[in-house]
Amino acid sequence: MAEREQKVPGRRQLILNAFVESCSGHQSAGLWRHPEDQSKNFNNIDHWIGLAKLCEQAKFHGIFIADVLGGYDVYKGPRNLEPAIVSGAQWPVNEPLAIIPAMAAATKSIGFGVTVATTYEQPYHLARRLSTVDHLTKGRLGWNIVTGYLDSAARNLGATQQPDHDERYAVAEEYMKVMYKLFESSWRDDAVVLDRDRGVYTDPALVRQINHVGKHFTVPGPHICQPSPQRTPLLLQAGTSKAGKLFAAQHAEGIFVAGHSPSVVASNIAEIRRTAEAQFGRNPSDIKFLAMICPVLGRTEEEARAKFEDYQQYGSEDGALALFGGWTGVDLSTYADDQELRQVESNAIRSAVEAWSKASPSVSKWTKQTVAKHLTLGGLGATVVGTPSQVADEFERWQTEADVDGFNIAYALKPGSFVDVAELLIPELRERGIFWDDYAVPRGTYRENIYGRNGQTGPPAAHIAARYRWRAGVDACDHSIPE
Repeated sequence: MAEREQKVPGRRQLILNAFVESCSGHQSAGLWRHPEDQSKNFNNIDHWIGLAKLCEQAKFHGIFIADVLGGYDVYKGPRNLEPAIVSGAQWPVNEPLAIIPAMAAATKSIGFGVTVATTYEQPYHLARRLSTVDHLTKGRLGWNIVTGYLDSAARNLGATQQPDHDERYAVAEEYMKVMYKLFESSWRDDAVVLDRDRGVYTDPALVRQINHVGKHFTVPGPHICQPSPQRTPLLLQAGTSKAGKLFAAQHAEGIFVAGHSPSVVASNIAEIRRTAEAQFGRNPSDIKFLAMICPVLGRTEEEARAKFEDYQQYGSEDGALALFGGWTGVDLSTYADDQELRQVESNAIRSAVEAWSKASPSVSKWTKQTVAKHLTLGGLGATVVGTPSQVADEFERWQTEADVDGFNIAYALKPGSFVDVAELLIPELRERGIFWDDYAVPRGTYRENIYGRNGQTGPPAAHIAARYRWRAGVDACDHSIPE
């Protein structure tokens, strides 16, 4: 395996993103009710500007924005949105890309990852939207590539249900080829000449059609936008199915993983790194794994525990189970209140609950109420309660045992959880030498700061997208568009 970017085991500098969605509560259903929570202000642009300023002042690498295109309607279903509507469980939810330019205008260096599905939008249109925002943010955009998981979204976007899982990834594979052709191959780096004397804005010899004809898409091109600072946004992804892992090994630069303990995600991380190198010739350390985690911090252990207990009383069990139903497709309302879920027939439920029970061995019985309690703070990720030192110990344990590169930090309260990370946790991480004092490339692109490499505005040379790049000074006949 290629050499990893670390000189002393466990001393890699962590990548930290704030993990949010344009809704209330996000992963912590019902916490919008807490008197100190402000997540219900997600319709107000000042709310997002304030968050961006807070996170940049603390030197977060980015703000990672989740999204869904439908409601969570499996629990107490079928097609029953009421638990999500009543509890505010990722409902209502706004479009995520729209808030990024405002946050970028108020900041200088922090990046923004936006979730957009490949299943429901034509690549030509999405390429335009992403390039526009990459321009407006001066290259601080990431794209979290998802294929969708809610039938409720499909029903509102022209289908009766989602395409099969593997079919969605087959579509996504072709989608990426179209995107690379548009982003990287249809304009030469230096196509825009702005020659006032000759009256030439763009040299037409340096713009070409891509003429993509595939099973799912026919896109003649060229891209309607000129090359943006990164051309291809930083590529993020969050699937760990068999098809998702193969897709990630080829395309993803940052991979979002979720599990309640390092052991749950460690094998997937190792497998993707191996596949990336063996099948696609990539440097495994060029793939940054980010685990979801929800820290509840206090200056003392007693203070942290009191916060956790305070937060839990506001959690919505119905909201948590609505989210669980959407994430897994399993309606837990069909099980009795006192039924031990480790003994049910459903493999999906048993495997999920077994993983949680290993992370929380003190829980003697796992019923649907236990699951709901487990999910109300932090959702499917780990929730860590303690002092800055204790939480930092846990971050380092994830580094050591799972080989993660950093974390997408979910909140219990917004922005309070991020204030606690900034004021309590980050100083401890810096003291240990595992978090930077400033951006590696101030005013740089999101990609430069994720990799810590000045000038790394495009994907690394071994990444598939690099083959599509039509570079300055290269004649079109000397750069064929890859198929």
